[in-house]
Amino acid sequence: MSFETESTAGQGLLRRQTATDHVPNGIISVSIDQDDVRNTLEVVSSKTAQEILTVLTDEPHPASGVAEKVGASVQNVTYHLNRLDDAGIITPVETRYSKKGREMTVYGVSSEKLVIEFDSN
Repeated sequence: MSFETESTAGQGLLRRQTATDHVPNGIISVSIDQDDVRNTLEVVSSKTAQEILTVLTDEPHPASGVAEKVGASVQNVTYHLNRLDDAGIITPVETRYSKKGREMTVYGVSSEKLVIEFDSN
């Protein structure tokens, strides 16, 4: 899998804290070979993953914030966040701490557009 990017602008999240200075790339072009086709398409075809991407397109969020917005469990959202991150579609943009002092990874989209190109090799 290979990635190409262009730059544009975006911004952050969480009330009571300053905005995250996350700037998603303009376009991420993913060239996938036959071995990666099925996995990449499965990652982005999930209804939950699509809802997560819609939320993260607006602004970065930790798993708990995404779960609240999409009406899913934190465990289910974390599963999809990990798959989207592994595919390069989202990226950790910041680490914050909850009121209880637990570390929270804040995720944002890697780009404003996703283009999947099928590699014929």
